Amino acid sequence: MIRQIIPEDASQICEIYNHYILHDIFTFEEKPVPESEMKERINTSTKFPWIVFEEGDAILGFAYASEWKSRCAYKYSAESTIYLRRGYTGKGIGRGLYTELFNRLIPFNIHAIIGGIALPNNPSIAFHESFGFKKVAHFKEVGFKFEKWIDVGYWELIL
Repeated sequence: MIRQIIPEDASQICEIYNHYILHDIFTFEEKPVPESEMKERINTSTKFPWIVFEEGDAILGFAYASEWKSRCAYKYSAESTIYLRRGYTGKGIGRGLYTELFNRLIPFNIHAIIGGIALPNNPSIAFHESFGFKKVAHFKEVGFKFEKWIDVGYWELIL
């Protein structure tokens, strides 16, 4: 079931997200996010939707949209983010989350959705392109994590 996130989800969201912080380049955060900080992020993210995929009592993934840039002319653009619990990729959960997220962005009159992808990440590229995202930028060595330089690509979906 997909539903709106609530602050009580913070513990499970941290389990999912902190795995990526500690083991992957897919987020450029380097220190695990404490539950209290995640609750604060959830509580202050009221502009755009944050949603979770829940099965029983377990959250298997989450997705959210955030402001692309702070200048007012960007008000019709948003950045999309998605993370799935380890072992739950390829089961349609991500597709369901992104489909629902994009539907929830309709009332915001969003025109462009931006997806930033740390590279290499062929599964994420294929996932975004399956929704119609097109690559619009590639920045070389803009991130540094795990003692190596990381490229970042940006994909855009015009609604």
